[in-house]
Amino acid sequence: MRRSIAVGASVLSLAIASTTAAQSVTGDEETTPPPVTGESAGISDIVVTATRQATNMQDTPIAITAVTSKDLEVRGLSNVEDLTVVVPNAEFRRTHGAFGPGVSASIRGIGQSDTNIGNDPVVAYYIDDIYYPTLLGSNFDLLDIDHVEVLRGPQGTLFGRNSLAGAVNIVSRQPDFLDASSYVELTVGSFNRTDIRAGFNMPLGENLALMASGALKKRRGYQRVLDFVCEMNRLGTPELAGDLPPYDLANLGNPEFTPDDCIIGRFGGEDVAAVRAAMAWEPTERLRLTVSGDYTRDESSNPADKTLSLRPALNTPNENLSFAYYGVAYDDRFITPDPYETFETYNDPIGAGTVIPGHSYYNGSSTRGGHTLAPRSDLDQWGVSGKLQYEISSDIDLTAVVGYRSLVERHVYQKDGTPLQTEMTTNDVTNNYVTAEARLSGQHEWIDWIFGAFYFEAEGTQHAIIDQPRTGLIRTLFNTFDPISKAVYANATVRPFGYDNGLSLTGGLRYSDDKKEVSITNLLENTPAPGDIRFNVTPEATVLSWKAGINYEISPSTLVYASAATGYTLPGFNARPQQATQVAQFDGNENIAYEVGAKLDLFNRRLRMNLAGFYTDFSKRPLAIGGQEILLDASGNNTPGNQVLIPLPEGPDGSTTCRARTAQEIAQGVPGYTCIIRNFYQNTPAEIIGFEAEITAEPIDNLLFNGALGYSKFSSPDIDARTVNARQPEPFWTANAGLQYTIEGAPLGGTITPRVDWSFQGSRTFSRVSTEFNQPSYMLVNARVAYAIPDYDFEIALGVTNLFEDLYYHNFFLLQDFGQSNIQGQPAAPREWYLRLSKSF
Repeated sequence: MRRSIAVGASVLSLAIASTTAAQSVTGDEETTPPPVTGESAGISDIVVTATRQATNMQDTPIAITAVTSKDLEVRGLSNVEDLTVVVPNAEFRRTHGAFGPGVSASIRGIGQSDTNIGNDPVVAYYIDDIYYPTLLGSNFDLLDIDHVEVLRGPQGTLFGRNSLAGAVNIVSRQPDFLDASSYVELTVGSFNRTDIRAGFNMPLGENLALMASGALKKRRGYQRVLDFVCEMNRLGTPELAGDLPPYDLANLGNPEFTPDDCIIGRFGGEDVAAVRAAMAWEPTERLRLTVSGDYTRDESSNPADKTLSLRPALNTPNENLSFAYYGVAYDDRFITPDPYETFETYNDPIGAGTVIPGHSYYNGSSTRGGHTLAPRSDLDQWGVSGKLQYEISSDIDLTAVVGYRSLVERHVYQKDGTPLQTEMTTNDVTNNYVTAEARLSGQHEWIDWIFGAFYFEAEGTQHAIIDQPRTGLIRTLFNTFDPISKAVYANATVRPFGYDNGLSLTGGLRYSDDKKEVSITNLLENTPAPGDIRFNVTPEATVLSWKAGINYEISPSTLVYASAATGYTLPGFNARPQQATQVAQFDGNENIAYEVGAKLDLFNRRLRMNLAGFYTDFSKRPLAIGGQEILLDASGNNTPGNQVLIPLPEGPDGSTTCRARTAQEIAQGVPGYTCIIRNFYQNTPAEIIGFEAEITAEPIDNLLFNGALGYSKFSSPDIDARTVNARQPEPFWTANAGLQYTIEGAPLGGTITPRVDWSFQGSRTFSRVSTEFNQPSYMLVNARVAYAIPDYDFEIALGVTNLFEDLYYHNFFLLQDFGQSNIQGQPAAPREWYLRLSKSF
């Protein structure tokens, strides 16, 4: 692949330009670039701000997928997670329930799925120039947006830290001074889905306008929670329920009555409310001030979570005793045959104060047992921002942005998938942060330039309870994290021979000073104890990011380019130590990506093709290698058990794991221990090669086709690439295609537009030791037909997602890899239909 990239580079006359100004410069007509309007014949242009200035996407030498609000609507997409079916070589997935309501993002084989404060994201999110620092709460509803830009490859010079894999830039609609308008939209569908959206734009004078919008989204969960005892009775196998009590006494039957079903709850539902408002003031033609605010309330149920495998032999005596208390075994009886059913209740039926002989958790304490939690999100998120744009002169502009955001969130997770409890975690998180950025940009005949300064400061807390009957412990955490980021940057595009020649050179630098002050307090329930964990860390880095490239405009419709760019993340640490021996800090990520590409508008703008090939040198890649170590009791002594400690072959020096004692070892008196999971960290360099191709075609009026293809190959010479957050040795493919045709002449002067969308995701490997629970490749088909009456600004659309009801999983939680007893999977939604009515005024 590197050879093919090199050949492509020589053929394409390698080139890149990073910034092109939105304002026209003064001068002769033939040396003045056309204004950026987004309007042209044929396939419409999309104006993007990926270079911090408004440029046509086809003139921007970066691998960008830009999706307009209309594109999102016709494809049935409504939030960031849905971008998976649009962007090549990218995955956006709802994080596993253990990590709270967020979206894990992976671009070109580099991803991060954990929302904990010890690891920074590798994809940077920006909403209207405001930086969003965490995956938690990042499944933004795409309310009143103009378009979404997904930039592939490191974006360290313009987007700073945590853009190691790329960046997502969400651009909202802006108030309009000229036209008053409003809209309302109602959607109903499967699982009692009801969405209501509405908004308006109101000019308040010649130079003042207000825009506001809101959304309510509700949907019943698609995974059914079953009362285990009721279900065993219904299936005629009451003996499998042992002495477990039913969750709901109303499910008790008698000879004259049998419940129709045993459903006591649902997972995978949605309950979100969001509002947004923006006001723009333009006192002069050269000055514009925009102030905006938004608020989101999310009370959605926990994501669907399916138990896929259980080890009958548990890894702690406590677990065996817990299940034996009710006369059952921890085995396949708790695995439902239907992926959309589970026995997880988030309830501990063993009451507080219960004594189980030999059990170190159920020891009669009033705080041990009987815990029940509501398995849903509890998220409040809001923000305000202001943006000032001032035209200093005809060719120099000043932009200043300041914003404040707040997030308060609680999520809970119970990990065993049974009506009993082995470990349940409650997380309360707060984030408050300020973002400020100032940019000075100019455009002249031979150079476009931009200078900027960036400041980010946050205060965050995490309060968590880890309730662990399996280890006999209750841990309470209170962590604080206070990141500060300061940066200055400069980018320039030089045209040594003027606009006419088409050749330009690009250079960019960003100096970043980042640090994150962290205090961790992880205490056992009965403190003080030797098992308490207290430590402070300050991951910090000063980094000089760079980008360089060359591009050549062969013709007004053909651009070829090449570039090299760097990205990084802040050093991290183990945010979940189970005991003091697990406190660890590790280096941050660093990479360099080399890219060649071409952007073409052909056949009188009837065909658009964007091509890119890349090679990423992932030189610094601290990887968590899952192992085990001996569990220490509250006094710091080894905990007895039936395991022995052995070296971890693929881990760094001194890393360990455990296995069960053999019968011979037991006979010989080899001591046994109880083990717990532990991560060991080591730098594991990797290389990634791949390409992307995107196409949009309108061969005849009213017929539109779009498609994309992505390929990436992840390889790491130092370790088997089948590891957490890494691609498997086999190539990873993504693809999507959509086709629609607008039929004119319908009643009332309307149009009928049928559309079908197809997407493909290659197989993924989650385990470092097994391929048993790989996610096989899968294909999804969505379909939609819309009837629109332009004269009445009315549209009705009927659509269906996952038309052929393919079963696939967003994530797997492979606890068996870490010495625990089960494997959990997060099944995606089955087939769903929807009916949408929209009216504009």
